[in-house]
Amino acid sequence: MFSSRSIFAAVPLAFAASLAQAQISDGVVKIGVLSDMSSLYSDIAGSGSTVAARMAVEDFGAARKGMKVEILSADHLNKPDVGSSIARQWYDVDKVDVIVDVPTSSIALAINQITREKGKAFLVSGAATSDLTGKACSPNTIHWTYDTWMLANGTGNAIVKTGGDTWYFITADYAFGLALERDTEAVVLKNGGKVLGKVRHPLNAQDFSSFLLQAQASKAKIVGLANAGGDTTNSIKQAAEFGIVKGGQSLAGMLVFLSDIHGLGLDKAQGLIFTETFYWDLNDQTRHSPDASPPPTAANTRPWCKQACIRRSRITSRQFRRARPTTVPR
Repeated sequence: MFSSRSIFAAVPLAFAASLAQAQISDGVVKIGVLSDMSSLYSDIAGSGSTVAARMAVEDFGAARKGMKVEILSADHLNKPDVGSSIARQWYDVDKVDVIVDVPTSSIALAINQITREKGKAFLVSGAATSDLTGKACSPNTIHWTYDTWMLANGTGNAIVKTGGDTWYFITADYAFGLALERDTEAVVLKNGGKVLGKVRHPLNAQDFSSFLLQAQASKAKIVGLANAGGDTTNSIKQAAEFGIVKGGQSLAGMLVFLSDIHGLGLDKAQGLIFTETFYWDLNDQTRHSPDASPPPTAANTRPWCKQACIRRSRITSRQFRRARPTTVPR
């Protein structure tokens, strides 16, 4: 996992190429928060990310520094064609300088390419596929907070080394889930474990009974949930109904947020193993960090997607203020 110190050190170097070329449009820094506002990822990103971005701009004191910063937001509906259309509209017509957030890896991969073509900047904190820093790596994109390689090597590595050496995957059938399954399976096999089976489910599924019964029948020690958001919480709730943990198997949540635990309740989350990148109550430093104060959302709990939105928007404002013309590698 990246520390905030290492991220703050790396970001200015990356922005020197990408943001400087993207020249501030019409004297206004425009930040587009492109997110899932209405579906399975809305609790961990959505409108809360927009609120967090506004908090970051206020915290940075842009107005006092004579900077004009505008926050735009839109719902990509978890559809790559919709997300791509919004990104092109923002870049070409609305003169947006940088797009941030973008949960749903398939959409992030599309925005990644469009951003490179337009010579703009893209800060990803919602999407997780490690392909964003692998085969689809771009000088215009910064991948923030977590990726599937990190999640696999955090949760997966620790579980195998403590005896969880047989796995069965329940995987969201799109770019993120497939990358998370791929990266976790590689860690399991590297450490001498075995994958006894895997099953794929559609994005935003409601009924996981058949997938869970297959996992239960496999007798694998670990049921790996290679999904996120509403898919993960639905999986865990229904696993409790089938008595999977009580039957001796363990659930490995490969991407779980603090807000998920609050929503599930401790009774249903019993036996769940997962990795957190940021936990507000970890130590005195995190408890007294300005990022620990949640924005005014209904749940009053903020997963680290929103902490990331605050930090990345602060940095965006700083780097645009310092930006100078340069040439972006194509």
